[in-house]
Amino acid sequence: MDRLTAEKRIEELVKIINYHNDLYYNSDSPEIEDFEYDRLLRELENLEAEFPEFAKPDSPTNRVGGSAGEKFSPVTHAVPMESLHDSFSHEELRQFDKRVKEVAPDAKYVVEPKFDGLSVSCEYRNGVFVRGSTRGDGVTGEDVTSNLLTIKNLPKRIENAPEFLEVRGEVYMSTESFQRLVQQQEENEEKTFKNPRNAAAGSLRQKDSRITAQRDLSIFIFNIQQIEGKIISSHKESLDYLKSLGFPVADFYKQFSDIESVIEEIERIGELRGSLPYGIDGAVVKVDSYAVRELLGSTAKFPKWAEAYKYPPEEKATKLLEIEVNVGRTGVLTPVAIFEPVSLAGTTVSRAVLHNEDFIKEKNIRVGDLIIVRKAGEIIPEVLGVKEHADGGEDFVFPTKCPSCGSEITREEGEAAYRCTNTGCPAQLIRHLIHFVSRDAMDIEGLGPSLLHRLADDKIISSPVDIYKLKAEDLSSMERMGEKSASNLIAAIEKSKSRELYRLVYALGIRHIGQKAAKLLCEKFLSIENIIKATAEEIGEIDGYGEIMAKSAQEYFSLPETVKLLDDLKALGVEMKPLEKKSEGGVFQGKTFVLTGTLPTLKRAEASKMIEAQGGKTSSSVSKKTDYVLAGEEAGSKLVKAQSLGITILTEEEFLNMMN
Repeated sequence: MDRLTAEKRIEELVKIINYHNDLYYNSDSPEIEDFEYDRLLRELENLEAEFPEFAKPDSPTNRVGGSAGEKFSPVTHAVPMESLHDSFSHEELRQFDKRVKEVAPDAKYVVEPKFDGLSVSCEYRNGVFVRGSTRGDGVTGEDVTSNLLTIKNLPKRIENAPEFLEVRGEVYMSTESFQRLVQQQEENEEKTFKNPRNAAAGSLRQKDSRITAQRDLSIFIFNIQQIEGKIISSHKESLDYLKSLGFPVADFYKQFSDIESVIEEIERIGELRGSLPYGIDGAVVKVDSYAVRELLGSTAKFPKWAEAYKYPPEEKATKLLEIEVNVGRTGVLTPVAIFEPVSLAGTTVSRAVLHNEDFIKEKNIRVGDLIIVRKAGEIIPEVLGVKEHADGGEDFVFPTKCPSCGSEITREEGEAAYRCTNTGCPAQLIRHLIHFVSRDAMDIEGLGPSLLHRLADDKIISSPVDIYKLKAEDLSSMERMGEKSASNLIAAIEKSKSRELYRLVYALGIRHIGQKAAKLLCEKFLSIENIIKATAEEIGEIDGYGEIMAKSAQEYFSLPETVKLLDDLKALGVEMKPLEKKSEGGVFQGKTFVLTGTLPTLKRAEASKMIEAQGGKTSSSVSKKTDYVLAGEEAGSKLVKAQSLGITILTEEEFLNMMN
């Protein structure tokens, strides 16, 4: 490659990798698989080695890809949380061994699985967990202490502890928990997480720790970052010690003297990965002796004493037997590939979502074709494309009628999905009911998908209204439902009648209206009667609403069946309490605040209520539209950004003076 081409390609790769780094580390929503990302990074490394004059100091090859976000207070790591250099072949592992043995001929290695999650630091003083943070960019991370406290297998207090201990671990979501979460998201027709790693990262970085607690996260501890009061001289010794203190460490880790034994162990771990209850994307080889590690040192980004071996994604060919079309909660028709069963990542799969008609046409998929299938993130089966077309295969024709009820289907302009036009469609009913009773909606504990299916099949319920007509005797006679369970469920249904109005609006399952949009709608119009009377133009005036959202809400509440549904719910005791009207003409009328740091006396929730009571509103991020930043101790990046934009910074005392 000539110098001009190399320079352009390096610039291009830097932009591409930075873009994907932001998606992966900061947004938890990657667009490409890890293996594809690794290939891009390796290409950049090779080009920079061949043309060092074009390598920039801030190249992604010289730093960890993440950054400390604005949602949490920043934490500076006393010991940098370095990334690992990746190998993709046995020969690369042998080269790593050669570099190590040139410095320390007798060096030994520890091999352990490479967990696929989010790297965190956990600090303990005199045995008490005091702070936890994300890796961030390796130097500065985010304080996620309250969220880490929700992880059940992370010790909050350890016996016989040293004076100070900082450990590094990987927060992950088990295969079972991930599948359960994705199933819930699919039933609610929400965007699903792509893989367990991003589900874990997105869950841990929630501002509300209650959401984190619901996601059933776990952790493995794999390193001691700092320790005071005890001397540790090797990695294996550290893992044994952590295990003795009660930390969850890897299920298996072994010590080896030669690289060929290391390679055999890596292959053994690779064969196990499909049967493990958690995701791994490789194996890690670490020099055991801390003294030897000191001799080897680190590059700007990687320690020279460790290497990660990345497993390639498993892909297999299988015959497509048919394309089945299912109907979702909002009437969306989703095609599903049914293929000859194939073993992938340790489990047998025979189905994969094909998304929509455009996806099928783009991939030119036909029944009878030999298709390529893999598991995205080692969990969710997906169709990559066609390996070989079947003789005489015909293009798939999307149905013109709903496969569940036979009604007409439509495809609106600008949308990829077809929808059933019948709101009474049986397939839509059950998914709608599951959404209606879900935690973020009416939150009826004990009324899960299985019981809803049984009640619908027995014709006991056919709409949300029927839920509030249920009696204990209707339930106690059902199989696996005793009197106590029936009584508890009736109590949960009764309790749901007093839920906030916005949760009922969200529970109705209106297209384009999520939980936040439902709350904004209720804050604007205060009562269900006002919402029903509102025009699309009036709804569109809500900050955060667009034309499509406003039209969708207005059309839904103008339907006679919607008005009847709401009247029936009200008659059955669903309260639909009007929201308290926000103060108008208060000292903060029309002003936007951002709260950051720890305030001397006020909690952020208290300050937010005071702002809203005086006609203002709060935002989670600083922008040119921000009027004030209320800052406490350890305010971090939000304060810096506010200062750069010239936004007024308030102390708690100044804020309270303005209130008075």
